Amino acid sequence: MSGPHGPGRSGPFDDEPDRGQYGAADALRIPVPRVSVEDRGPLPDLPAVEPLVLEHRVLKSLLGAWALAACSPEEAAAVDLHLEDCGDCAEEALRLRDAVGLLHAEESLDLDPMLRSRVLESCLSRRPARIPVPDWATPYDAETARLDALLKDIGDSEWHAPVRLRWYEHDEQVSRRTTVAGVIAHLTSVDGLVARALGLDDPYPGAATALDGLGPAARTEAHWKAASAPPTRTVRGPWRDQSHALIRTVSFAGSGTGGSGGLPVPYGDFDLALRDAMIDRAFECWIHAGDIADAVDYPYEPPAPRHLNRMIDLAARMLPGSLAARGASGGGGRNVRLEIEGAGGGEWLIALDGDVPGREVAHVALDGVEFCRLAAGHVSPDEAAAGQVGDRQAIRDVLSATASLSRL
Repeated sequence: MSGPHGPGRSGPFDDEPDRGQYGAADALRIPVPRVSVEDRGPLPDLPAVEPLVLEHRVLKSLLGAWALAACSPEEAAAVDLHLEDCGDCAEEALRLRDAVGLLHAEESLDLDPMLRSRVLESCLSRRPARIPVPDWATPYDAETARLDALLKDIGDSEWHAPVRLRWYEHDEQVSRRTTVAGVIAHLTSVDGLVARALGLDDPYPGAATALDGLGPAARTEAHWKAASAPPTRTVRGPWRDQSHALIRTVSFAGSGTGGSGGLPVPYGDFDLALRDAMIDRAFECWIHAGDIADAVDYPYEPPAPRHLNRMIDLAARMLPGSLAARGASGGGGRNVRLEIEGAGGGEWLIALDGDVPGREVAHVALDGVEFCRLAAGHVSPDEAAAGQVGDRQAIRDVLSATASLSRL
């Protein structure tokens, strides 16, 4: 065989080094390849450890080291043998073992829900993505990933755990009973509105024509009624695949001024721009993930502050339309200052009378998560913990209009 040293010459890493080229002393410094333990057959039995013969006072002094597993094998064997016969030392050893356990703080086995975002942010800061996810789509990407992690962690029976979905209609709280699997079917159905606007397949074959023009609630009810059997954990796959397809499609479409962010997404009675529809889907994903977490007794945290801020901002921008639909206009160009406290908060001026410039008549303050729960219909305007100053009726109108944003 020919090698780098010429035909027939052996290199320094061949089985038999060329001692003539390197010299005997050099050849000895080249290590012989190790043989794997697995290639040598079964491991030999370890020799039995002979316990040391020690006095009682010496053995008692070794109990602390024994509890910390810091004794030599011979000392440990001697202590183990002694504890079989000495009750006093056995009790002391047990107390020391318990004390050692207290030195190690218990750690939660649940992963930090923000771990994925931090890892991605760290990776992208070193090497930006060739096809980045638009800023307005990152909340949906994060919330679907968090919900998917929750679903992966629950058992088969928990997919049938009862879940009560709540929202507001005509100033009254209404609810709908379903299961964990039913909630995922609902999310898949409404996400399908965005999928269809992007030219993707409808998640439910054969439903495209029958569901034309239907809003989120009617679309979900139609899917639930059309199902031949109650949904099971098999709904996770289609929902997950669809969420990935949405993120991939909006990323390839681009996030600049010429991108797809302004594409209208029909919601039945109204349209939302794609950038707002993705925020809306992130919001509902988080809210319903919380519903599922409550049903299966699973801890679930709010979104990242920057994502929560986008959700609050969308709700605040939709409030004037909700107020107009409720006929809350009183004329005169009144404004209410909405202050959202905590992570993701900020301030918004809510126009009660259309775009007519006017005066500020009230100031209302809520925690960010509390405001979102109100917008989701999970708390009533009367129950919402809100600080209020100014025109009480104007504040009542804003809080009620916020609850009216909710839907199935």
